[in-house]
Amino acid sequence: MEEIPVRLPIKLSQFLKLANLTETGGHASELIAAGEVAVNGQVETRRAHKLAAGDVVEAGGYRAKVIEG
Repeated sequence: MEEIPVRLPIKLSQFLKLANLTETGGHASELIAAGEVAVNGQVETRRAHKLAAGDVVEAGGYRAKVIEG
C-alpha cells in the first residue's frame, strides 16, 4: 500500500486522482457513484467525502493511505 502525502482536508475525488487511482476527476466521480470505492473498508458514494490522515482508500484493486504532508 502506497502512502500519499496531501494537504488536509481533501475530498475523496481529489485524492483518487492525486494517488493515481483514477486517470481523471470525472473517472473518479464515476467510480464513486458506482460504489466501486471504499474508505477504511466501507463503500463510500459521496465524492465530497472529506478524508483524514490514516484513512485507507481502495479502488480498482489498489489501496492508498492518506498521510498529512
